[in-house]
Amino acid sequence: MGNDPTLTNDDDQQITAKNIHAAAKRLAGVAVKTPLIENEFLNEQAGGRILLKAETLQHCGSFKFRGAYNRLSQLTKEECKRGVLAWSSGNHAQGVALAALNFGIPAVIIMPTDAPSLKMEKVRAYGAEIITYDRYSEDREAIGLPLAIEKGYALAPSYDHKDIIEGQGTLAIEAVAQAREMNAEFDDFIICCGGGGLTAGCATALEDISPKTRVVIAEPEGFDETWASIKNGERQFADITKHTLCDAIATPTPGKLTLPIMSRLVKHGVTLSEEDVKQAIIFAFKYLKLVLEPGGAVALAAILSGKIECEGRTVGVTLSGGNIDPDLFAKIINP
Repeated sequence: MGNDPTLTNDDDQQITAKNIHAAAKRLAGVAVKTPLIENEFLNEQAGGRILLKAETLQHCGSFKFRGAYNRLSQLTKEECKRGVLAWSSGNHAQGVALAALNFGIPAVIIMPTDAPSLKMEKVRAYGAEIITYDRYSEDREAIGLPLAIEKGYALAPSYDHKDIIEGQGTLAIEAVAQAREMNAEFDDFIICCGGGGLTAGCATALEDISPKTRVVIAEPEGFDETWASIKNGERQFADITKHTLCDAIATPTPGKLTLPIMSRLVKHGVTLSEEDVKQAIIFAFKYLKLVLEPGGAVALAAILSGKIECEGRTVGVTLSGGNIDPDLFAKIINP
């Protein structure tokens, strides 16, 4: 994209499996190779073999570091000097801030005023500047794009950028290799879905390395516009005035780059209630000894709620984030 901060869908924006493998090489030895976990209680309850990709253990507590590092690793020296700008409710913000710290790049992050305080604290700890906005009345891109033009910042969008998408796709490459070490092949792969960066990247990788795997998305109630967009053939929009526990994936609409990929490769979608999500957080703490944030628990909730048929199937599940405020976590596990 060079200096141009506009988001276009042209030939240089094509997301490919080859590029995802190249991103995996960039991330080797930098990103955490997170474990693929199997749990006997979950298998018994689901009636299949459930393999959980624990990105809660990734740098910054979510998969977002993958895409952020892949994006920043490809900036020119001049772009690095001017700095990078991103917008995020928190997980991508942390990923960009840490990657920027690693490369010595100034970072500015646009975050909602009601983002979890834990996420804001970590972004500041990594040395990034935060600009806040009201997610219910203001448009973060409308704030960010003019600023990027004025200051010459390189953009690191939270999901709708080639380098970001390809970085996120490395999760699937890892998961398939780990499953094969366990003598398993994924029948289904369930992904926590917001704007679609993780889904589009993983789906592209799976098409190449595990083409028989069915890609499924899990979304929170009220913010299930991605599956609606796929079914309707055009972008649908969530009502962003609604509040949700799943702040990490409360996006207004799927991306211009991500939706065409998901429309071609995503085969099913499920919507989870806040109670479904809470039960998944409780299960993860009790049986997996993992802390999940609501947005990172929706794929597991799809299994536990019975909304995905797992009988006799091998199912991959993304546990995509664990950055939850302690007070909220305490309220969920001790209602």
